[in-house]
Amino acid sequence: MTVSELINKTERTAFSFEVLPPLKGTGTAALFSTIDVLREFQPEYINITTHRSEYVYVEQPDGTYIRHFIRRRPGTVAVASAIMQRYNVKVVPHIVVSGMTKEEIEYMLLDLQFLGIRDLLLLRGDKAKDEAKFQPTKDGYSHAMELIEQVNRFNQGYFVDGTPIKQPGAPFSFGVAAYPEKHEEAPNLEFDLQVLRQKQDMGADYAVTQIFYDNDHYFRFVQRAREVGITIPIIPGIKPMGKRSQFNVLPKTFHLDLPEALSRAVEQCKNDDEVKQVGIEWGIQQCRELMQHGVPSIHFYSMGATDSIRAIAKEIY
Repeated sequence: MTVSELINKTERTAFSFEVLPPLKGTGTAALFSTIDVLREFQPEYINITTHRSEYVYVEQPDGTYIRHFIRRRPGTVAVASAIMQRYNVKVVPHIVVSGMTKEEIEYMLLDLQFLGIRDLLLLRGDKAKDEAKFQPTKDGYSHAMELIEQVNRFNQGYFVDGTPIKQPGAPFSFGVAAYPEKHEEAPNLEFDLQVLRQKQDMGADYAVTQIFYDNDHYFRFVQRAREVGITIPIIPGIKPMGKRSQFNVLPKTFHLDLPEALSRAVEQCKNDDEVKQVGIEWGIQQCRELMQHGVPSIHFYSMGATDSIRAIAKEIY
């Protein structure tokens, strides 16, 4: 079954979470530890992120620096396969435009098809750290919709150069991103909703949101989405706050607003342990309200938040 079929078949609010491939050379112990902690809540699926290559500066013995282009977190396809086989759970690898050529995307699709992985999350991805704004990779794309077009053509039995695939495999199903407080580059929310409507019309089965802390933003976003003809499930994405530094970093990084009540609670905290507890309590309250409104699924972003997610999940599942 596809992700949308899975979350619609269950009577409970479905549980899922996202993991990162391990840093190059660090092994899978920490990754599997995260899954071991959260598997008790019976995730319907697990997402695996994809990270673009980036430039790093390596100091030489003479004190000069050489710029290298490296990928710090390789292995999305291999990690997806390892998780699927080890835990017998549906996996959803991310495919991103950022830092990828059309040919690299095609090889990734082929590898996933060989492994029998049929579910994807299709994203543009972040700009490079040294870019003022997003720049497409040479022989790559500028937007997620171009990626969707390539996947659709692959599903129809054609390689990116137009050559027919002699033995097409089972087609991919895919989800896309949504932004309750709008994408940072969108001129307004109405434009953002039209983009999401286009992605739905191009075959997206569901959308999963960027993180948010004010449920009213999510509820208004879903209502406006339905008004413009978006009917696919819109899954809320949740990440509990766990450090004082996030009070300033999260709004800047993700272009979101923190509710006044949460802001006041964090400001009164004396250390990260107190912030973590506030984040857990806020997450429980936030998720309960989402469940009361009948959301089909809640998707958790686990980076640096595994213990908090477990504490929240124990209260709501």
